[in-house]
Amino acid sequence: MNKPAEVSVVIAVFNQLSFTQGCVESLNRAGIAGEQIIIVNNASTDGTAKFLALRPEIRVIHNENNLGCGPAWTQGSQAAKSTWIVVMNNDVLVPPDCIEGLVHFAGDEKFDVVSPALCEGDADYDFLEYSGEFMRTMASVRRRNVAHGVCFMVHRRVFETVGHFGNLGGYEDDDFFRRARRAKFRLATTGRAFLHHFGSVTQKSIKTAQKKTQEELLGNREVYRRKTGQTWIKRKTTQIKTGVRDAWWQHSEYQRYGHTLHELRIGGTWRYK
Repeated sequence: MNKPAEVSVVIAVFNQLSFTQGCVESLNRAGIAGEQIIIVNNASTDGTAKFLALRPEIRVIHNENNLGCGPAWTQGSQAAKSTWIVVMNNDVLVPPDCIEGLVHFAGDEKFDVVSPALCEGDADYDFLEYSGEFMRTMASVRRRNVAHGVCFMVHRRVFETVGHFGNLGGYEDDDFFRRARRAKFRLATTGRAFLHHFGSVTQKSIKTAQKKTQEELLGNREVYRRKTGQTWIKRKTTQIKTGVRDAWWQHSEYQRYGHTLHELRIGGTWRYK
C-alpha cells in the first residue's frame, strides 16, 4: 500500500515511557514519519520529556498539569493540519499497513470515523506475521456504526461539525462517537487494519495521576449518563441489543474466518469477542 500523506497521529501520554517508546518505534517501522506524530505530554514525571527532546521531528505539546485524555486529544487534533487524524493510545503496537488500511477503507467505503481491529492482552505471539495474515484474511470484514477509543481515525470534517473532546473522566470517546452518529457521520471498525493493545495503560495512568477516587469516577459516569439521557431503561435496552449484536458478530466472524475483529491473548490462549 502507498503511505498516506494526509494523516497525523495524536497520542496523549502520562509517564509509561516504555509504552510510548514502543508505540513510536512501531509507527516508524510502519512507515509513519516522526513529523506525522503529535504527542501531548500531560506533565509526565518520568523520562518522557527527555525522550521526546531527543526526537525533535515529533511535534510535542507539553502541559504543565495533567489535563486528562479529552483535553489532550483536543490539543493534538487541533494542532493537526492533515485531512485524517488518528487518535491513539500509547500502549499499542502498530504493524505495517495498519494506518494505510484505515485510510483506504474509509475512502473506498465512505466512512468518517474508523477503528482498526485489535488484539488485547499479552504480546507473546509473532506480532508482525500474525497482523499481516489477519489483515489479509479479514480485509472484507467490518462492524458498522461502532468505533473504539483505543484507536480511531477521524476525518477533519467531523471535528469541524461536532467539535472535539470534553473532559469526561473516561467517557470522552463514547461521547464523541455519539455526537458523530447524531450528526449522521458513518462509523465502522475494519479488518483492513489491526493493532495490539496492551490494555488501557494510557487512561489508567492519567486517571490515577489525577487522583480520581472510585466515587469521583462513578460521579463522572452519572454526569455523563444524565448529559446523554441514559435512563435505566434505555441503558438496559441498549445493553441487550448490543449483547445480541456482539454475539452475532463474534459467532459469524469466527465461523467464517477463524478470527474476530476483537481478540484477546491471555496466558498463551486466544479468545474472541
